[in-house]
Amino acid sequence: MNLFWCEEELYKPCMDSYNTEETMEKNLSYGEPLVIFLCGDVMTGRGIDQILPNPCEPTIYEPFMKNSEGYVELAKLKNGKFETPVSWSYIWGDAVKEFDKFSPDVKLINLETAITESDDYWSNKRINYKMHPQNINCLKAVNIDYCSLANNHVIDWGYPGLVETIDVLNKNGIKNSGAGMYLDEAETPSVIDVEGKGRVIVFSCGLKSSGIPPEWAASERRPGVNMLKDLSDSTVKHICSEIKAKKRHGDVTVVSIHWGGNWGYDISKEYIEFAHKLVDRAGVDIIYGHSSHHIKGIEVYKEKPIFYGCGDFLNDYEGISGYENYRDDLSLMYFLNVNRFSGRVIDISMVPMQIKKMKVNRAGVEDAEWIKDVLSREGKRFGTKAELKLDSTISLNWD
Repeated sequence: MNLFWCEEELYKPCMDSYNTEETMEKNLSYGEPLVIFLCGDVMTGRGIDQILPNPCEPTIYEPFMKNSEGYVELAKLKNGKFETPVSWSYIWGDAVKEFDKFSPDVKLINLETAITESDDYWSNKRINYKMHPQNINCLKAVNIDYCSLANNHVIDWGYPGLVETIDVLNKNGIKNSGAGMYLDEAETPSVIDVEGKGRVIVFSCGLKSSGIPPEWAASERRPGVNMLKDLSDSTVKHICSEIKAKKRHGDVTVVSIHWGGNWGYDISKEYIEFAHKLVDRAGVDIIYGHSSHHIKGIEVYKEKPIFYGCGDFLNDYEGISGYENYRDDLSLMYFLNVNRFSGRVIDISMVPMQIKKMKVNRAGVEDAEWIKDVLSREGKRFGTKAELKLDSTISLNWD
């Protein structure tokens, strides 16, 4: 009994704020919902960088590939030739039409690459992604608002590469969080103002389980990523204090977290409990999880969505064999309609896409059916079920 009381006192400041919002909501009109777009990992480096107008020098230091152009050739052998260089918007393919259709207020991505000309590659990593700074226009072409940087590729080209990545994003007006010159900066969330609809606050963090080298963790003395030591109550308490310092009524709060391995549908009990605590104790509205190369089950807990793995959205993996049964060529565009006063999700619409010729294309009906079945199968434990619509979009239903 005393332990429960202590826990309530521990999180009381955040919980009071959360309950106050629920009370105030009763006196406010629901108004127009906030539309948020998010997706899995966006990897615009390496082979993708090579097809854009200003590619980096193509030398890489991988066990089986020494030139980034090799990934372009694999893609052409797999799915057919295409002319290069491509336009800035080319890589987004059919996603451009979907952005026009859904008109999201905010576009969030996990940027799985450094943006740099640095040659200071991290020598004990097998894979090193980078995109030339001038190719930042590929993100601006579709008005990406925010990039999460707490992942296992942002320091692939050393600390100079990290510094340049953050500098390029900032100079181009693209919000970012999850990495910085020191721990305080890496932990500081991004605040995105949406005219007439309030603010979206995004915290970005990562776990060692996603492949982030332990030495990449930011500290008071060195640059790095916002890397969580564990998923304990003390970690939840710390995130709660960070949210309390920033969140005000009407804000929608997102925690972007890079966690888990690349393959497999299993979701650990520890991850589920941690996500629930972020909702219950820290008042988080959306858990935006990524790292898996394929889609995983979705939970809606107390009207707050939890994405345990969004799957890769864009990469240069065409022609690479292995793990075909996971269909990592298939991806989703997630569009969330969120009540901007309570943070509760009203509905979740998903658009099935397929990576082909180094761009995202609308997936065919059979592939959309496959994705729908996976979401329903993996969501069963959470009481969620996917429904395929006549226009081949997928909606998520929950208990």
